[in-house]
Amino acid sequence: MNDAAIHRRGLMLVLSSPSGAGKSTISKALLQAEPQLAMSVSATTRTPRPGEVDGKDYHFIALERMKGMIDQGEFLEHAKVFDNYYGTPRAPVEAALASGKDVLFDIDWQGTQQVAANARPDLVTVFVLPPSVEELERRLRGRAQDPEEVIQKRMSKAADEMSHWPEYDYVIVNRDLDVSIASVRSILHAERLKRVRQVGMADFVNKLRGA
Repeated sequence: MNDAAIHRRGLMLVLSSPSGAGKSTISKALLQAEPQLAMSVSATTRTPRPGEVDGKDYHFIALERMKGMIDQGEFLEHAKVFDNYYGTPRAPVEAALASGKDVLFDIDWQGTQQVAANARPDLVTVFVLPPSVEELERRLRGRAQDPEEVIQKRMSKAADEMSHWPEYDYVIVNRDLDVSIASVRSILHAERLKRVRQVGMADFVNKLRGA
């Protein structure tokens, strides 16, 4: 007897945080360490920037097609940012989950709410907090890529973003990056073993029992 009949349904792992708390760095580390994990590729109506590749950085699609997909419910989440639409196509995510692959989302609390409304059983959500407001500001300034007004806007927005931490399954205070990465990997490994994701387990156990 073997367990070849057991296969795992993939999961959707969401990481959210205020800008500067570390979710993008954690995401990159996870993708390097977990071969079964792939980054979700969003669709957008904006034009590609130099160096961006269609299907890798974004799915670049026309406005009318995007609106039609929204009307047909083909997105797990979507939003209009300034004059452009962004969204996560449902079909490629569903295909990945069915094949046992996990999909990583780097989205905010609003996008997380939409995904939760559309696909909660497959969803695992993690909110990343900074250890202090002072450290958050220090990290934002340490990037040396944003003007002062942008930093102040990010800081003022952070308070509202952090108020949504109770909506998440797990919360991590990112005091030490290596510890935070290890914590998220532990969450991922444990969630992969959940009974509801072990497709074929009932038949396997019945055979063990001689049923």
